[in-house]
Amino acid sequence: MRKLNRAEFAAIAGPFATAMLLGTPGRVAAAGDQPQYGGELVYIVQTGPPTYDAHREGTFTLIDVAAPHYNTLLRIDPFDKLGIKIVGDLAERWTISEDGKTYTFKLRHGVKFHDGSSMTSRDLKATYDKIIFPPVGVVSLRKGEYVGMQSVDAPDPYTIVFRLKYPMSSLLSSLASPFNWVYKADLLEKDIHSYETSIMGTGPFTFVEHVRGSHWTGKKNSNYWDKRKPYLDGFQAIFVGDPSEQVAAIRGERAMIEFRGFTPQQRDTLVSTMHDKISVQESPWDCSVVLAINHERKPFDDKRVRRALSLALDRYQGSEALSKIAILRDVAGVLVPGTPYAASPMELQSLAGYSHDIERSRAEAKRLLREAGVPDGFSFTYMNRGIPMPLEPLGIWLIDQWKQIGLNVTQNVVEASKFYGELSKGNYDVASDNNCGYIVDPSLDLFKYQSKDVSDFNFGRYTDRTLDDLYVKQSRTSNAGDRKKLIRAFEKRLIDDECHYIMTIQWHRIVPYNSRVHGWTITPSHYLNQQLDTVWLAKA
Repeated sequence: MRKLNRAEFAAIAGPFATAMLLGTPGRVAAAGDQPQYGGELVYIVQTGPPTYDAHREGTFTLIDVAAPHYNTLLRIDPFDKLGIKIVGDLAERWTISEDGKTYTFKLRHGVKFHDGSSMTSRDLKATYDKIIFPPVGVVSLRKGEYVGMQSVDAPDPYTIVFRLKYPMSSLLSSLASPFNWVYKADLLEKDIHSYETSIMGTGPFTFVEHVRGSHWTGKKNSNYWDKRKPYLDGFQAIFVGDPSEQVAAIRGERAMIEFRGFTPQQRDTLVSTMHDKISVQESPWDCSVVLAINHERKPFDDKRVRRALSLALDRYQGSEALSKIAILRDVAGVLVPGTPYAASPMELQSLAGYSHDIERSRAEAKRLLREAGVPDGFSFTYMNRGIPMPLEPLGIWLIDQWKQIGLNVTQNVVEASKFYGELSKGNYDVASDNNCGYIVDPSLDLFKYQSKDVSDFNFGRYTDRTLDDLYVKQSRTSNAGDRKKLIRAFEKRLIDDECHYIMTIQWHRIVPYNSRVHGWTITPSHYLNQQLDTVWLAKA
């Protein structure tokens, strides 16, 4: 399938085409401003990461602190506000065969790991074999993106070749994942789990220390392959979980930025108190909380019960109320509203839980629960991740919504670093989960929902070969109209026919930051632009 160019995407993409840079009242630096060298960037991360291995993790808490230590084969242009332009990182150039089944990449020479050893194609092959073909006992959250991959070959030290079973329209986007950090082959061969507890990359900053519950620090890599970078002497990520304390840290200039995003109220507080010392960038957000339902526990193995949980939610009322206090805004299906393959508002209304007639939906939910033998007042536990925004207000809203159909739900908040361990083990009834993409692409937003033996990112613990088949078909279809029909069929089966997962409300991204920070551009993904190689600080 021919990829959309920037003009075509902007013409179709609606809100993404108007991703804004708001200079309020501080100035937002343009990409052409002359960078200055020196200084330490201090920024906020809500909590520390579960492990150090980006191939097995799906959380921003790892990307934010450790991405500066690594490179990837490809990356998204750090100055592209739409977050769609793919450029080389360790790849200098690449070619695609006429049949679309062979991708050949030429690698940069002179790249060294932080221990001084040279990076070659052997390291790329070991990295991608771990991601695409993980051995038993190794978790790879993104292996489901590569179901069409046949092999990864390294014919010479500076060439890496990906061979496909069939053309994959999203392969370049998959290879540009900010989670695909390039690891050292020698370390993986010695212990494939070594990167869960250690750092060894080729990135612009070397690792200094991680003090759990306090901070993570890195310093400038003086041997970085891009001799112009980085501009910073170093960085320090401080762990601050409380939202009010985060705002206080920015306002008191103890930290300069929190990359994930603040609420409209927090933005307004900072702008009104810091004036020209604060700048703000805003963007639509390829991110939402989706609800994992444990298909291996009764009564949630019954699709009537799962459907009732979705029918109970008044998404339109929730969107209006929560958008005033949280980073939540848009009603959505499986894809980001306004993007080329997303369902229209009219199409959404035909799915369970998207009708504007909430009384009728809740009456149907109660009928389904009775039919499934679920008694009035039935109790279950909603497991929520210990990230206050937006999970705390969303959790309160969900519990109230389920109360409207006679369910008694209690909330179990699990500390963020332990949450996905519990989720992956199936220690929950219904749980908050997320589907946050790094680039707007249907295959990347849908791979999560394939069967549990295909996608390690599927925490619903179900097997659905119809979904697996629809996923492959849409990824191989070159005609946009036909592909959209397949995606609608995938969406209907996922959240209407089977109700495997429940979609909630799409996020909206707001990042206020100290006006001394330059060289960072917001995108629709909070996973992007965290290598910090383009960031620089104006003199105080």
